[in-house]
Amino acid sequence: MKDPSNPVCRTISTLLSRIGDKWTVLVVTTLGEGPRRFNELRREIPSVSQRMLTLTLRNLERDGLVNRTVTPSIPPRVDYALTELGCSLLKPLNALAEWAVANIETIHDAQRRFDAEADARAEAA
Repeated sequence: MKDPSNPVCRTISTLLSRIGDKWTVLVVTTLGEGPRRFNELRREIPSVSQRMLTLTLRNLERDGLVNRTVTPSIPPRVDYALTELGCSLLKPLNALAEWAVANIETIHDAQRRFDAEADARAEAA
């Protein structure tokens, strides 16, 4: 499982890269609250560019995590919603978010210690 040339390892790495992406996490958690239109997503995730949101939604649709529904009207209405598979991703994402919140101070402390030690080593050199 640790061999990067192993097809299973490559598949897992690719999938983790996709679902661990900043925009994927934000889109999935936003859609976890219910279906949204493209511009609603843009308003709720203001830091995402139109291009990144489009790419993220396309990749999520390709992976089977999001459904894109076009309603013929003028202008056409396009809605995005999580699939059953997408909904199943909410639980681990929420668990990871809870872990991050519970451990952020410990991580910050470790970063401060590391940086102080690195500074001390640089001054000693």
